[in-house]
Amino acid sequence: MASLSLRHIYKKYPGGVTAVSDFNLEVKDKEFLVLVGPSGCGKSTTLRMIAGLEEISEGELFIGDRLVNDVAPKDRKIAMVFQNYALYPHMSVFENMAFGLKLSKVPKETIKKKVEDAARILDITHLLDRKPKALSGGQKQRVALGRAIVRDPQVFLLDEPLSNLDAKLRAAMRTELTKLHNRVGTTFVYVTHDQVEAMTMATRIVVMKDGLIQQVDTPQKLYDEPVNLFVAGFIGTPQMNFLNGALEKKADGVYFVYEGNALKLPKEKAENPALAEYIGKEVVCGLRPECIHDDAAGIEKCAGATLDTFVDVTELMGAEIYLYLNVGEEGKLIARVSSRSATRAGDTIKVGFDMDRMHIFDKDTERCIIH
Repeated sequence: MASLSLRHIYKKYPGGVTAVSDFNLEVKDKEFLVLVGPSGCGKSTTLRMIAGLEEISEGELFIGDRLVNDVAPKDRKIAMVFQNYALYPHMSVFENMAFGLKLSKVPKETIKKKVEDAARILDITHLLDRKPKALSGGQKQRVALGRAIVRDPQVFLLDEPLSNLDAKLRAAMRTELTKLHNRVGTTFVYVTHDQVEAMTMATRIVVMKDGLIQQVDTPQKLYDEPVNLFVAGFIGTPQMNFLNGALEKKADGVYFVYEGNALKLPKEKAENPALAEYIGKEVVCGLRPECIHDDAAGIEKCAGATLDTFVDVTELMGAEIYLYLNVGEEGKLIARVSSRSATRAGDTIKVGFDMDRMHIFDKDTERCIIH
């Protein structure tokens, strides 16, 4: 097993394009680390540099205590699972899983045992004689994982391995991958643009944008305490509501003024020293959809922070309803409310904001001032 250490890693292409900038990260042994971000943010490039498939322009990469910048991919003791499975169509499942071991001159009996053990872990023993064309997408993915497991790698690298599966199978495979990680006890580095995958599987998440790390933290900490507007908007479905307004101090406390409505901040937040220099200035307030209430009890709890809204659209999601709300001409909000809500499209309703759970961001730097 092994830890990973990426120290001031850069990836620069000819023509002055920098795909990854000053990437610093310590990945603990047996950790399930997920790199997440929009397309083109540098997450797959980072993974390929760890694998040795991309050359590192600057910086040092350690697997365990070994510097591997100039070590060939096959000698790095890593295994990579690709988005498109990369199975050999003319070989059986057994042969696909055994191929890497054969190249390494592993004895036949050892190969047989390793493949059978991996097949048992992944529940694909009954598929060992089949060819890839006779397999479903989920089965192909398990074979690709099995081919990686048999090599006993120190680090598993997975590049969007579930993106070709349908929604139901993706959800099932997320659970299987988490169980697999617990069973094999190896370091996993996983790349995805799907923040639901990141939130459900990771022990820690690295959020990337434009080749730069924005924040590294546990899923819950990222959700509750995003460091900037980008992380706040990227993590969470539906995404956080952002309201442009100003902070005003009145005799009875501090208010966030939005679309002509004054929303009172809780005493604890109003007295936070970090807010002092922003009084009288424009800021951005962030509020998760579940912090906007349309029921009487919720509105009463949010006394001092209510406003009237027009309901554009309602989406029934089964256990909950998403309300798409209009406030004035510019304000658009999404609220996540109970499935028992009687609110319907076309209604004008009063909603309450749970200001205990709001975030205030600097409008210019986009950094979070208070949570």
